Amino acid sequence: MKKIALALTLAFSSALVLAGPPAPKAAGIESKDYQWAKMEGELKEALAKKGDVKRGEETYEICGACHLPSGAGRPDGTFPQLAGQHTTVLIKQMADIRMGLRDNPTMYPFAKEMTDPQDLADTSAYIQSLCIPVDHGKYEGADAAKQVAAGKALYEKQCVECHGKNGEGQKDKFYPVIAGQHYKYLLRQMTEIRDGHRRNANPDMVKVIKPYTNDQLVAISAYQASLSMPGAMCKPKAGGKKK
Repeated sequence: MKKIALALTLAFSSALVLAGPPAPKAAGIESKDYQWAKMEGELKEALAKKGDVKRGEETYEICGACHLPSGAGRPDGTFPQLAGQHTTVLIKQMADIRMGLRDNPTMYPFAKEMTDPQDLADTSAYIQSLCIPVDHGKYEGADAAKQVAAGKALYEKQCVECHGKNGEGQKDKFYPVIAGQHYKYLLRQMTEIRDGHRRNANPDMVKVIKPYTNDQLVAISAYQASLSMPGAMCKPKAGGKKK
């Protein structure tokens, strides 16, 4: 009954939130004055706060409606895996969405419910504390082995320096954890970055990814989705399939 009540509460609050005004629009990468990860305003304030994991579990409830209580997101790529993500990355993305620098009309109504920088810090601390699910959306084509091999070559040539050998990213530089991320989400985001549709994109990432063909993006996404971080992944469920 408690879970049903929570679901109903979230559904009702979601309906109210979605009735609010649209997101603002801040100048992004298309502007000559754009500075990626500019340390000012809410981003700077939230990063300076010490996140409270216990309080963050409560503030995360509104996020769990889409990203699931486990932070696993959806294998079809509609909602990304958040569990285990660096607090810096989470805070930056939420702050960017709130200020209209990253276009995400689905998430904006919920992100704006974080009332202050402390909420961003607490929610991010809780999400970072979650183990990364081992069961997530991977490339499932008949040529999976070929795609992963091709993607590995691309990744080791141009991605490993920033995102790490195991997809661990770099917390201090806002480079995200990609281990355990859904293949379809990775492919969609890289395509949007390449095609200029992620207005809060890292210019360095844009330079790397701009020449990639659609086939190369498929391959590199397939490889990235195969990565796992030792010590950070959830333990497989008893009786589940062996990985």
